[in-house]
Amino acid sequence: MKPLLELKGITKRFGNVVANDHIDLFLNHGEVLALLGENGAGKTTLMNILYGLYSPDEGEIFINREKIQIDGPQDAINHGIGMVHQHFMLVPVFTVTENVMLGAETTKYGTFLKRKQVKSEIEEISRKYGLVVDPDSRIEDLSVGVQQRVEIIKILYRKAEILIFDEPTAVLTPQEVVDFFVVINGLIKQGKSIIFISHKLKEVLGISDRINVLRNGRLVGEADPQKVTETNLANMMVGRKVFLNAKITEKKVGDKVLEVKNLTVLNERNFPSVSNISFDIKSGEVFGLAGVQGNGQNELVEALFGLRAKAEGKVIFQGQDITEFTPRAIHKLGIGYVPEDRQQDGLILPMPVYNNLIMNSYYNEPFSHGIALQRETIREYSEKWVKEFDIRPPNIDLKTGSLSGGNQQKVIIARELSQSMKLLIASQPTRGLDVGSIEYIHSQLLKKRMEGCAILLFSTELEEIMNLSDRIGVMYRGELISILNSKDATREKLGLLMAGIQSNSR
Repeated sequence: MKPLLELKGITKRFGNVVANDHIDLFLNHGEVLALLGENGAGKTTLMNILYGLYSPDEGEIFINREKIQIDGPQDAINHGIGMVHQHFMLVPVFTVTENVMLGAETTKYGTFLKRKQVKSEIEEISRKYGLVVDPDSRIEDLSVGVQQRVEIIKILYRKAEILIFDEPTAVLTPQEVVDFFVVINGLIKQGKSIIFISHKLKEVLGISDRINVLRNGRLVGEADPQKVTETNLANMMVGRKVFLNAKITEKKVGDKVLEVKNLTVLNERNFPSVSNISFDIKSGEVFGLAGVQGNGQNELVEALFGLRAKAEGKVIFQGQDITEFTPRAIHKLGIGYVPEDRQQDGLILPMPVYNNLIMNSYYNEPFSHGIALQRETIREYSEKWVKEFDIRPPNIDLKTGSLSGGNQQKVIIARELSQSMKLLIASQPTRGLDVGSIEYIHSQLLKKRMEGCAILLFSTELEEIMNLSDRIGVMYRGELISILNSKDATREKLGLLMAGIQSNSR
């Protein structure tokens, strides 16, 4: 079979760092090729080269055996290549139609945009590929899953035949992932060819026809999803044996660290996102918070860390009422926070890595004396934790926004777990991380637990909740409808509770 796409000897260097090292890769007509690797393995860099965002230092690109030159995204689009990035490239205040036509505007009389024509084309693409979207909706009013459909429609509108998806399920709920895979299958049936970048081994095995594995910028192997296991892939990615399930050690929990009493939190439209919730967490305990995303979990953790006002109820930390405390005052008490949205709430992307690593403690010793920052101390501290958490590239002077999504997440995790704390509020702490990094983060969370730290863990990954938690609370439509001991929790039982099917049980 003649490949549709071939990359030969692709090499890309950033200073002394070799991001891609003489990579050969091919894509057949009508197949899903999965590209697997750790954070910083070079997957996104390679695809950015294919999409024209980077120029390779060496190597060639061929489509249908014809050598092509890609000097920018427009060249890639002209050759039928489209890319859906991990963080969407949409204008929130524009409609779906306006976003789709942005950069590819069609006009009549040289002045007026052909909105009706574009809207009609969007509706046709939606029908053909099963991408249900209202062309008149504003992006800011759409769920993340529907926004992703808009990104797909954008590249199909530009006649893409090769579709690149960079971590497409990292921000989706489990239900949206199922819908997304239906879309993928529809695209393949219509003759499209897909490169699928992911860290999620189950998804890769379930959706791909072939799997290529990158490690340290090199292509280290190819696998058949029908013949390989998750463990095989994890070991190939990391280059050593990886333990996919954290081993939780029995530990006697201590006194109550956090008490939440009848807490109600309002959303931006002044409706309750969290309704009359009560629970507690003890020292040395992981309290898992399960639920389909959008059921009030994010508003709850933001309220607990002082980022969102409480309408009613109290938050008690070690016997002290902290309901009205500011985030800085809460942090000073020994409470850490990993936010759900790393780019919006966790990092200042234009700043270098070393600044982000001390973002919540730069005003304390040893990082400052009075108003003077101790820059050498900050650099030594940052170098240590970049190495400890394997943040790639290992350069503390790089702008944090230039790191991959997974490595940005590692910066936040390193910042929080490197400090002494009595309570950690962790919202989606391993989102976008590879299996090796997840293994390490899980071990660090359990280490904190063994040191007596109380942990509130919110994750949409049921395996993560079940593997790490001592007790599990399930949220549905803003209410805490059940609290279970982890030994009593099964996927089936949790799934029913997350759907609000079973009756309340405590």
